[in-house]
Amino acid sequence: MVKRRVHVAAAAMISADQKKVLIARRPSNVDQGGLWEFPGGKLAPYETGLEGLKRELHEELGVEIVRAQPLIRVHHEYPDKHILLDVWQVHEFAGEPFGREGQAVRWVPMEELVNYPFPAANLPILRAVMLPTEYLITMEEPNEARFDAFLERALKEDNIRLVQLRAKELDEESYVARAERALALCRQYDASLLLNGEPSLLERVDADGIHLTSERLMQLERRPIAENKWLSASTHDQAQLSQAAVLGCDFVTLSPLRTTPSHPEVAPMGWHDFQQLVERAGMPVFALGGMTRFDANHARAVGAQGIASIRDFWK
Repeated sequence: MVKRRVHVAAAAMISADQKKVLIARRPSNVDQGGLWEFPGGKLAPYETGLEGLKRELHEELGVEIVRAQPLIRVHHEYPDKHILLDVWQVHEFAGEPFGREGQAVRWVPMEELVNYPFPAANLPILRAVMLPTEYLITMEEPNEARFDAFLERALKEDNIRLVQLRAKELDEESYVARAERALALCRQYDASLLLNGEPSLLERVDADGIHLTSERLMQLERRPIAENKWLSASTHDQAQLSQAAVLGCDFVTLSPLRTTPSHPEVAPMGWHDFQQLVERAGMPVFALGGMTRFDANHARAVGAQGIASIRDFWK
């Protein structure tokens, strides 16, 4: 049986204070009725994703999109159909949204989205909405005072809200000590800290999650940490992206997009191949490898969650 293909545009509408997102409840008389979703609807044959979204938001909520950019594209298989969710992050809109078709709509704090029942296809969107667009990977730094100063500067001045603690040169005890200090700084600035190491590290440091190397990713058979912690991984090809999906990773880095000083021998994938891999990833993907803030909009345009970087954020 050939499944019918349905292209749907959806909106993650962000409040002016950047802390809430608008969700709507599906009518009880439709498929998966009663569940919550991000507003939007099916595209007409002649429409692009953004064109269809503009029409749907006007019809459903009475608002006009002023500024939006791609957030994530999610392919999801149901028994009878293939759904492509083309999701846009709406930063500015005109009008006050309300349920023009009688549906319930609600502004929800991002951290509370997990308390609402959504269709399975919406789960990657929840992760994308809750994640920032910049992912700091810390640089090797032997001097602890300098490390703390660099990290606090990134949190305070650059407004970094997602940090991976990478310190391959430290033994476990030194790593744990650094992680405890880094966690205290991240808590101070409302940022999330992921530990780059064995998942068992979470038993010693109550960080927000674990980042898996690509080698460790391929060795695991199931998700190694609880669902209420972030799980990310380093990926470089389709096989690793597929394994990340099997383990239930919440997001990944995909690299190298460009040639990097740390790995000059590795051929970069470039934007085209990156976009092809991101399209089927089914989870938020951060572009890594020679990325700077000047690449952020390009990365978002080809489907990335944002950029991950060491050198551009660690100054």
